Parts: sequence; C-alpha cells; structure tokens
Amino acid sequence: MMRNIVPVLTVVAAIFAIWYAAAVALNAPWAYNKAERAGVSLTTSELISDTWSQQKPKLPAPHQVGAELWNTTGEMVAKGRGFSKRSLIYHSWVTFSATGLGFLLGTALGIALAIGIVYNRTMDMSVMPWVIASQTIPILAIAPMIIVVLNAVGISGLLPKAMISMYLSFFPVVVGMVKGLRSPGPMQLDQMRTWNATPTQTFWKLRLPSSMPYLFTSLKIGMAASLVGAIVGELPTGAVAGLGARLLAGSYYGQTIQIWSALIMAATLAACLVGLIGLVQRIVLKRMGMA
Repeated sequence: MMRNIVPVLTVVAAIFAIWYAAAVALNAPWAYNKAERAGVSLTTSELISDTWSQQKPKLPAPHQVGAELWNTTGEMVAKGRGFSKRSLIYHSWVTFSATGLGFLLGTALGIALAIGIVYNRTMDMSVMPWVIASQTIPILAIAPMIIVVLNAVGISGLLPKAMISMYLSFFPVVVGMVKGLRSPGPMQLDQMRTWNATPTQTFWKLRLPSSMPYLFTSLKIGMAASLVGAIVGELPTGAVAGLGARLLAGSYYGQTIQIWSALIMAATLAACLVGLIGLVQRIVLKRMGMA
C-alpha cells in the first residue's frame, strides 16, 4: 500500500512546490511595483508573503485557491446553501447535467456507428474517414455554430451544450468499439460458424463481450471529453450558471482565484466521473470473468 502512496505523494508535493515558486515569480513584479510607489524595499519574506496574498494575482497560490473552494463549497454546505448560485456545487451540477446528457448521446451514437462500421463494409469505407475528419475541426470554432443553428430552430438551454459534449465524446467510443468488436480472432469466429451461429448471435455471444474492455477505456476518455465540451458550450452562450460561466465571469473581472477554483472543481468532477466508470468496469468485467 505504502509503495503506491509514496510516489503519488511525492509527485503532489513536487507540484505544490513548483506552484508556490511560480506564484512568487509571476506575482513579484506587482509586489515590487507597489513597494516602489510606497518608497520601501521588500525583504525576501515580505516578498513571498505579498505574492501569496494578492487579491488579483497572476497566479494564485494553492492555499488561496483552497480557501476559495472552501468558501464556495464546504462553507456553503455548512450554511445549508449548497445549491446557492454562489456555490460551486450548483455550478458543477449545471455543467454535469449537460455532460451527462452529451455523454449518453455520444455513447449511443458511437456504439451505433461502430456496429455499422464493423458489419457493413460500405460504412467502413465511407463513414470512418468522416468520423476521423470530424475531430480535426476545432471545437471552439464549431461550438458557436451549433449554438446559433439550434437557437434558430428554437432549441436552447441544455440540449445545445449536450450536443457539443456529444460531438467530442462519440469519437473515442467509435474507435474503441470498432477495435473491440474486431478483437475476436479468426479461430473464435470460425468456432461460431461451426456452431451455425447467426450474425446476431455472434454479436451478443462473442463480439460484444470481447469489446467490453475496449468500451470502458473509451468511455473514460469520452467522459472527460464530454465535460470539456459542456464547459466550452457554456462560453459562447453567455451562460450565467455552470463552471464555464464561472471561468468566463472570472476572466471578465480579472478574478484569477475564481478561475483557478473553477478549474480545480472541473478537474475534481472529471476525476469522480471517470472513477465511477472505472468502478462499473471492475464490477462488470469481474462478473464476466475478465478481471
């Protein structure tokens, strides 16, 4: 157990050390500027103290981000205002709603396309190149187009953000499922033919079970991509709720601490969602005798 924990703690400690040092380096010019205007000189300890306590630093120190996270999560929950519009829990829920819907749509689309590509040579030759080409378009360019088109037909709110999430999440599912459905070897497929199995029976009894490890790996990537899509989808809509809205508001008013707290919250949300998929993966593969 300790062999696994020590390397992780070492990396975390190194990240925090680099973060604190970077905060001093990036925030020092403003500290020196204030001291020069006040006609005083800063000692090393005073410089470090100033750079780690500025209200609008270029790079907030970890403890400043931690305090902001506590003020907008733990303290709000303690006061019974966990879903207040000032709470990051509320904004995380808004972003999660679009993420979850987009992830489900992307997974369904990805699995359907993968089945078509594996069982239909025409789709394999025609659809797969377009699936790959679709990911060459920057999401920041296509997101406003999706929002405008859907708004033009009267669709707004959750669905446009979910569509952007779906656009990012379906690709890894397609690639992973195609690889997984094609993973059975020639001998296994010949054995199914020997048993006179139909293509449908081969799919349910051989191809689909064989694809599970590939599918779950793809779902983890797809979930992370879906969260990115939901956050990006909140930016061009001028959303007032969601982690993307918090990032946008922080950039407008130069609140870097708010920006970093929203980023950390987004990373935490992604880690929890990916971890949940990993838990389901272990349960499913264990029941299938693959773990």
